[in-house]
This record gives sequence, structure tokens and C-alpha cells, in this order.
Amino acid sequence: MDGVTATVAGVRATARMVARDDGRGGTALPVLESDGPLALRRTRGSGAESRVMLVGAMSGPLGGDHFTVAADVQEGARLHVGSAAATIALPGQTKGEARYDVRLHVADGGELRWLPEQLISAGGSDLYVTTRIDLGATARLVLREEQVLGRAGEEPGRLTSRLVLRVAGRTVLDQELACGPGAPGGWDGPAVLAGHRAVGQLLVVRPEFADEPVSAQVLGESAAVMPLAGPAALVTAVAPDARLLRRVLDAALVTLAP
Repeated sequence: MDGVTATVAGVRATARMVARDDGRGGTALPVLESDGPLALRRTRGSGAESRVMLVGAMSGPLGGDHFTVAADVQEGARLHVGSAAATIALPGQTKGEARYDVRLHVADGGELRWLPEQLISAGGSDLYVTTRIDLGATARLVLREEQVLGRAGEEPGRLTSRLVLRVAGRTVLDQELACGPGAPGGWDGPAVLAGHRAVGQLLVVRPEFADEPVSAQVLGESAAVMPLAGPAALVTAVAPDARLLRRVLDAALVTLAP
């Protein structure tokens, strides 16, 4: 399933990882496949947790590219995934939309911490990101998404992001946000970004939340916690820049998933 294909419409590439309980108190990575602009590197883990770093080996995604990253965490395994640097969506020679798909599956008793660096929407780019997560009833998840609209002094490209979460076969979250040129009106207004250029989400799923649900609350001036219809909670935040956004989400993570 790994490999990269270059066509007149752009580059298609897939990276895939599988984590499983090694039976000795740790987590094995029997599958770690990547090529082209997506490179997966195993790094030093901690305790039962294995760690993988996603490294961008090429620029992009560019217009017309289609990247897919998939992770399968099996029963009892623990996996932490980060990235070496921010991902920058750029305009390409092809004017078509670029796509970046993330597919995550965590079985009962498994745990995934998905904590990549920011996604930056550069001027002139057009990117559609989809993140689909399927969890078992007793799976654990921490997922962070951070999106920055434009580089310093630059207008953003168009960025559309969809996030879907299913727990034990039940959809508990399905939302989409579109920003930048060509997005529905109001995306930069007071009801959405209110002039901010960094937006992020922290999604936390823990079985304990079924008995002790998280309370809805406001965090400072630009973030909020919302309990979901399942053992999950969603933090949404906006900020003037990526540094301040990370600070807000890190504080929320300490509270929800110490």
C-alpha cells in the first residue's frame, strides 16, 4: 500500500503504520511504510509506548497532490505520532485542489497520541484535509490539529478541514471548517475566526469520560471545551499566531489527559 505516483495532476503518496502489543510490555511496529514526500521514522519510545515521526521529504502538498497517512493501533498497543516540522500547503503548477487524508483506527484497549506540528495554508494554495477516526469502545485518543492561515505578512490560501470521529461504530463528531478565498462568507467574522489567523482543536477520548463526563467550559478569551455524545471531549481555540495557539491547547491537554 506504500509508494508514490507522480502524474500530470500531481503526486499521490501513502504512508501507513501498524502498532501492536509485543507481549512483553511494549509496542511493536510490524508495518512502517512510506515513500516519496511522506517519510516515517521510528524514534525512541517511552515505557510501553512506541513513537513515530512523520518527516516531510519534499515540499507540499502542492496543487493536485493527494497524500494519505494511515495508522492502525491494535488491541493493547500504545503509539505516539508527531511530525518533524510544520506542513505547508503551497500552490503548484496544477491548479487543482490538493488533498491530505488522515485515517486512524484504534482497537479496544489501544491508545494513540496524534500530535503533529501545524498545517500552514500559504497564499494561493487550495487544500482539503480530512481526518477520519474509528475507535473501539475502550480505546484512548489524544489528537491535536493546528492550522495557520498564511505565512508572515501573507494572505492565506483556501483551506477546508473535515474531522470525523466514530466510537464503537457510532459517529460522535462530524464537522467541517472552510477558510480563505472562496470559502463561504463569514469565515473570518465574529462567529468563526474573528480576525484570528490560527485555529486549532484538541480531541480527547478516554473511557473514564463515560462515567465522569467533561463539563462544557470557556478557557480564557478564545477557547472552549465541549463534551461530545460519547467518552470524548473537544477543545476548540483561535489565536493570533501559532505560538499562542499551542500554549492554549497544551494547557487544555494537561487538564483533560494528564
